Amino acid sequence: MKILIGADTYYPHVNGASYFAQRLAHYLHRRGHRVLVIAPSRTFQHEVYDRKGVEVWGMRSIPVLVYKDFRVSPPFLLRKVIDKRIQSWTPDVVHVQGHFFICRAVLKAAWDRSIPTVGTNHFMPENLSHYFPLPEAAKELLRQWGWKQFRSVFEKVDIVTTPTKTAARLLQQIGLQKEVLPISCGIDRIRFSPSANGATLKGKFNIPEGKNILLYVGRLDKEKNIDLILHGFSRVAHTVDLHCVIAGRGAEENRLRTLVCTLGLNERVTFTGFVPDEDLPGLYAMADCFIIAGTAELQSIVTMEAMASGLPVIGVRAMALPELVQPGINGCLFDPGDQAGVADCITAVFSDSSRRNGMRAGSLAVIEKHDIEEILNQFESIYRRLATERDHQAARLRPSRSVDL
Repeated sequence: MKILIGADTYYPHVNGASYFAQRLAHYLHRRGHRVLVIAPSRTFQHEVYDRKGVEVWGMRSIPVLVYKDFRVSPPFLLRKVIDKRIQSWTPDVVHVQGHFFICRAVLKAAWDRSIPTVGTNHFMPENLSHYFPLPEAAKELLRQWGWKQFRSVFEKVDIVTTPTKTAARLLQQIGLQKEVLPISCGIDRIRFSPSANGATLKGKFNIPEGKNILLYVGRLDKEKNIDLILHGFSRVAHTVDLHCVIAGRGAEENRLRTLVCTLGLNERVTFTGFVPDEDLPGLYAMADCFIIAGTAELQSIVTMEAMASGLPVIGVRAMALPELVQPGINGCLFDPGDQAGVADCITAVFSDSSRRNGMRAGSLAVIEKHDIEEILNQFESIYRRLATERDHQAARLRPSRSVDL
């Protein structure tokens, strides 16, 4: 099939929606589909480039000042240029990853040509509103406006998906009048596994030998609540033989480094900075437990990577994380903002190695249903069904011709 993916965040952006779009494109291409991605360019100019065998058509973009390393394509002129591209490429189905400028233009071009459309939602206003220095009441109005804009687009999409049941319920609660299919982002359980080789990474990132490793991977941004992790860790850092590794970059990095000094954790915490994609499997494999405190996770790809790597998970009891983290089975949950709860979870996981090993096995069992091959099967089934329905509809509308015998 010819599958066009529209995305307002894509390579080299570092966030879950970008990673999902990249992996979906890559794995669909690997299955033999023709895939084209329309996404923001990496410069102010339009560009065409290859990303892991997938053709990417980059729309001219500008940097977003409040969000380092993120670029956005301005809406003016988008529609005409994208319309021309879709007209020439003639996809069988269009799959957008949001409702912002590029995705809106892609959908408009698809609707004008009766091309079937799929929309996957990764959006939560809470992940954006905190960047604006506004009173809480104003932020709430901004969130309501954001959901209204989302509904105005996704109400018209043929099929809506989102990564979890929790995320699907959220879309119903904000008033989306469509059925929403929960389909996991999926995980490559061959690439991310306990057998990945991370032997050389401790030296590469100056991580001390002989210590149990508590690992965080992801953006170092405000909504990820990494300061809560550090405060909780500080309560047990000198009673549990443990080293905390924080992998990633973001707007909060300098503040978090200062907090580590303030808490007296300089010898107990390592910041790796950005970790290249090829090093991620090994990074998880060298750790002993994963931790995440973001309260606006519609699923969390990094948590699934950790689970596929056989790690217990300490997570916050918020949004969709409890769908992945099952207390006593593969990890432990703490309440939002609860420093003591973070400390208790760390103690519970690291005070008993046999319990921790049981949680490792639990993570591997829970993650099985998220295997990327099964997720691709689900999306392929949707694409084929929509394409078949379009063909049948076109056949019904085609004028019949009588034949004189």
